[in-house]
Amino acid sequence: MRYINGVSLNWKEIDLVLSELELPGCQIQKALQSAFDVIALRVHGGGRTKTVLISLSPGACRLHETFRAVPKTDKPLRFAEFLNSRITNGWIEEAVQLGDNRIVRITVRQGKNRCRVYIRLWSNAANVIVTAEDGTILDAMRRLPKRGEQSGGRYAPEETAPEAGIRREFSVREFPPGEFPGASFNEKIDACYAEQGGRLSLESLREQVRRNWEGKIGRLAASLEKLRNKEGEFALAENLKQYGDIILANSGKIRPTDRWLEAENFYTGEQVRIKLEDGLAGGGQAEHYYDQYRRAKRGLEDVRKEIVRGEAELAGLEEVMARLLAETNPLNLQKLIKSGGVKTAPTLNVDQKRPGLSFRRNDWLILVGRDAAENDALLRRHVKGNDLWLHVRDYPGSYVFIKQRSGKSFPLDILLDAGNLAVFYSKGRNNGEGDLFYTPVKYLRRARNGPKGLVLPTQEKNLHIKVDEQRLRELEYCRVEKL
Repeated sequence: MRYINGVSLNWKEIDLVLSELELPGCQIQKALQSAFDVIALRVHGGGRTKTVLISLSPGACRLHETFRAVPKTDKPLRFAEFLNSRITNGWIEEAVQLGDNRIVRITVRQGKNRCRVYIRLWSNAANVIVTAEDGTILDAMRRLPKRGEQSGGRYAPEETAPEAGIRREFSVREFPPGEFPGASFNEKIDACYAEQGGRLSLESLREQVRRNWEGKIGRLAASLEKLRNKEGEFALAENLKQYGDIILANSGKIRPTDRWLEAENFYTGEQVRIKLEDGLAGGGQAEHYYDQYRRAKRGLEDVRKEIVRGEAELAGLEEVMARLLAETNPLNLQKLIKSGGVKTAPTLNVDQKRPGLSFRRNDWLILVGRDAAENDALLRRHVKGNDLWLHVRDYPGSYVFIKQRSGKSFPLDILLDAGNLAVFYSKGRNNGEGDLFYTPVKYLRRARNGPKGLVLPTQEKNLHIKVDEQRLRELEYCRVEKL
């Protein structure tokens, strides 16, 4: 049906749909959500029950009566449950479009309470937003913090004047003669969209998959390219050792004021020109290059390990993306996107693979790296920007991390747990107390050319900890065991 493909309802069609629905005076029986972008209201009025379908699918934003069964989900979705708590058994007092702006406002009275349900049918920013009478947002089908469209925000489109400019002319679409004899506009629209609604929703989700996973894959591929360049630099480490040997063999010829040594490379027979460091004697100059050689060799091993891990991660991302794009059920695809592309993510397996020590206390996860390698591994692969980092001042020791929980601030008790662990797993543990600093991981900066795992914190806060033996004993019972 090419005359409807990829077309959302225009404002004239929305007015026609509303006039046929005659929603004012109807009672809402239930809200049903069959997919992440589709919700339906079952209402009764005028002697019959009807189902009003609302779709936010890009290119197919619409509101109309549907005459087909609404699919049930295995588990009730969040927004439908919220709506049912607010509008079930409520009476519709008005259902109007705000001018020609493709925003429908439905006012519902439930007992003594009133709320407004705004249905914005814009293909690039569609949403269903429920507000109190004063415009305070109670919830939204799509929570969009950047637009302020989340609980506690404010939404009152009536107060916003439309932008001046040239307005496109719209008309109610026409259907081929004889296609729907005697049918209402709602019936015609429902029949046409029924063929494509699922596909449009699926394409929208697939586009989201492409955006998310191609971005991840691109960033990882760029990181791998940098690592391979660094691998090429480190691969020249043998030259540094040769330079040290040549300097050592010619140390008697080097004067304190010399900046370069020109000598024969007895490995290749060629003449070489080697830069010398200020203020170093011949033996010191050689040791300088030997030290660079050792660092480069260690760095080469680390870089190659990172490349192997990165290549495995890249292959995994590509496999997940291919699996997601092959999914044909929109609801299943939405769930897979939310879970990161996996159906299950067993906590035990994640804990078993994580380096260092892990402690779970009151649903909070605390991670402890016991040496530089574990500190570095936790920083690279197991913590994110808003997780909290703690470290004892003035002493070498563990990095301790508290994993962030969505919408939760870090409790003082958990902070004290992490602080005790930071002191206990540091060189200052015998003092029985210590000063430490803490800051979110996003405020850590890696020290250039520093030892593995060394970071420089910013925006850090201070905490003084006296070791609490009882707290440490309790934490031992909270330790996550690994196989």
